[in-house]
Amino acid sequence: MGGLVSQLWWGGDPDEMNPVSGLTKRDIYAVQKSWAPVHANNLAVGTELLKRYFRAYPEAKQYFRMLRNLSEEDYDSNIQFKAHVISLMTSLNLAISTLNQPELVATLMQKLGESHGKRKIQEQHFHDLKGVIVNMFIEVLKLDDATLGAWGKTVGFWYKHIFQTLSIPDEQR
Repeated sequence: MGGLVSQLWWGGDPDEMNPVSGLTKRDIYAVQKSWAPVHANNLAVGTELLKRYFRAYPEAKQYFRMLRNLSEEDYDSNIQFKAHVISLMTSLNLAISTLNQPELVATLMQKLGESHGKRKIQEQHFHDLKGVIVNMFIEVLKLDDATLGAWGKTVGFWYKHIFQTLSIPDEQR
């Protein structure tokens, strides 16, 4: 009976892996549930995330014209910085809220790879950001191992599709 109830509750096998995303329904639920408090305060969380990123990788500021000559204390009053934070957090929210539509997410990530490739962003920059996100989420959200694992799979899925288009030469875009 437990199996039938589980199937009805989850709308299918909660542990069946989606072949496109590599995620299970449980993974998606864990990511979306843990994202909810982040999204509820997205400007503050996104601002803190980027501040931590630039503290850890100050050389990355070169890719952000609006920040190149700003001190961290000036970020909060810079409208272009705020706009980028909102854009980042909105993109993340869209990618998380549509995880049950992996083909859509894959396409969104490929577009993200194209736009960042045009700016000469490299895979390592994404890996650096991932490390900052993971550390921040562990510290702030106190995620359990299963949820961290689900996030790891989710980011792996995203990066696979971002990296498909990130390094395409400009003349082939």
